[in-house]
Amino acid sequence: MNSIKVKNLQKTFQTKRKAAGLGGSVRSLFKPEYSSVEAVNNLSFEMEAGELLGFIGPNGAGKSTTIKMLTGILHPSGGEASVLGFTPWVDRQKLAFQIGTVFGQRPQLWYHLPAIDTFTLFGKIYELDDRETKKRIDFLAEAFEMKDLLEVPVRKLSLGQRMRCEVAASLLHRPKLILLDEPSIGLDVVAKQNIRDAIRRMNQEEGVGVLLTSHDAGDLEALCKRVIIVNHGQIVYEDKVSNLKRKFLTTKLVEVRYAEGVAKDFSIDGVEILKVGHYGVKLKFDAAKTSVESVLAHISAAGDIVDITISDPPLEEVIAKIYEQAKEYE
Repeated sequence: MNSIKVKNLQKTFQTKRKAAGLGGSVRSLFKPEYSSVEAVNNLSFEMEAGELLGFIGPNGAGKSTTIKMLTGILHPSGGEASVLGFTPWVDRQKLAFQIGTVFGQRPQLWYHLPAIDTFTLFGKIYELDDRETKKRIDFLAEAFEMKDLLEVPVRKLSLGQRMRCEVAASLLHRPKLILLDEPSIGLDVVAKQNIRDAIRRMNQEEGVGVLLTSHDAGDLEALCKRVIIVNHGQIVYEDKVSNLKRKFLTTKLVEVRYAEGVAKDFSIDGVEILKVGHYGVKLKFDAAKTSVESVLAHISAAGDIVDITISDPPLEEVIAKIYEQAKEYE
């Protein structure tokens, strides 16, 4: 069974053009000129019930616009969409009882009140009885490790604490599907991991489907089984996350700090040296062409290592690479 089914979905925005010069300004006052922007262009995809699906792309790719149409906030310019059997922009109120949403930069918690007050209010909105609301709050407080946060005014919570409460609030009414738009934006490593663990638990225990947008590759690796990448409102890549990593995340960034000084002519065959300092070096290499073992062997031979970090390139770079390859076949 599909929780989301999208076919040829489109969204075009009309933007008013700025007139040049005084004469143009007068003309535009009585007869403004508009230009069209295709935010979503013939988008088609499906999502299974209970699936963990990544929906990613660079800024301006149409991710948030798509999510707003799937929640019924925006009406499409064309195409069809079904979310849990509902047409979002037609059955928005009915759909709201079946889904949860979190927009990372648009809080739903009351800023000056404790989170428990928003939870209680949501219980009334979603027509839960008081006993059921309390039981659900207790469960979510344990799952998201926020028992000591519920009575604290939201304004006094850290960003990570607030986001835990935000995601938990969206799950109060036991939705079948949750749409997360940049839930980990601005969070530190520990806060991100706490939210990932809680979301994974809710998926495993309650079968909640998750549609996630994020620029953090760690979110995809930790949560998603499949990924859809969009750019300019169109799908440019769709596959399992494991295949995405194998095909595109071959470049590795390495930062090394030595106990003693680093030679100015530090070099390794097949490796790009990005920066050489007095005690440290930063380098980049393609693991598909140069083995990790050989690079580590050269690094170890260069001196006593105090610290070493190996990381993947930013997700934006991976998306750009995929899009560039897609453009070659257009």
